[in-house]
Amino acid sequence: MQDVKEKVSIKNQSVEKVLNIIELLSEKQKPMRIQDIAKELGMNSSTVVRFLATLVSCGYVAQDRETLKYYLTYKICAIANRVSSDIEIRDILQPFTQAVAAVFDESVCLAIEQDMSMVYIDVIQGQNQMLRAMQRIGNVAPMHCTGVGKLLLLNHDEAYIDKMIFQKGLTKFTDNTIITKRQLMNELDKVRIQGYSIDDEECEIGAKCVAVPIRGFSGKIVAAISITGPISRMNDIITDKNIEYLKETAYRASKKLGYEE
Repeated sequence: MQDVKEKVSIKNQSVEKVLNIIELLSEKQKPMRIQDIAKELGMNSSTVVRFLATLVSCGYVAQDRETLKYYLTYKICAIANRVSSDIEIRDILQPFTQAVAAVFDESVCLAIEQDMSMVYIDVIQGQNQMLRAMQRIGNVAPMHCTGVGKLLLLNHDEAYIDKMIFQKGLTKFTDNTIITKRQLMNELDKVRIQGYSIDDEECEIGAKCVAVPIRGFSGKIVAAISITGPISRMNDIITDKNIEYLKETAYRASKKLGYEE
């Protein structure tokens, strides 16, 4: 019986150490080196490496390929449905996402960028239930073929896009998916000019999406709101009048975040 208790105690200690690592990364709010984590927590570096490997494989922690430092991902959001740094944005913008959903009666999402991918932090399911599997709170989606992703890519220069393509690739989901850098750069030029983006069956055949940018006080795009629905209904939604309504809504939402032209 004593052996069983000892084994349970050891397991509990391991869980506690893993949680300590998560809490430390959260408190520091910046990537950390293995040796710094070990020093802060009084652990052996080999122990930290082992626990970090597990957290990375499970998607809760990621490693910067250049600095080799570790940081938390937004997968925590998928479990708790809240991340402290973004819950405020979601709460501030929720009236706008709800308004858009009410007007168009389609699925509406709010997304931010995390680790060269898009993370959905708020989702409103339309009555017609047309929502792709990737569009769930906490889920991650690629940037090159999603309406929200194309908008957030406007924040970055060509070097960053090259890095994203190298690390993430340009995965082909349908025949409409952007799969070359030239296609992507041309698409971003178009998005920059028109002020909104479209996913035209690029992630899933039969599904179309239109997205508008939300800017912060610095003018940088910090999030994006998208509408997703069947291509037949979305063709009717994506009109000059509706696009202007969405742009105006995005502008008012941006002002709530401190944006001024």
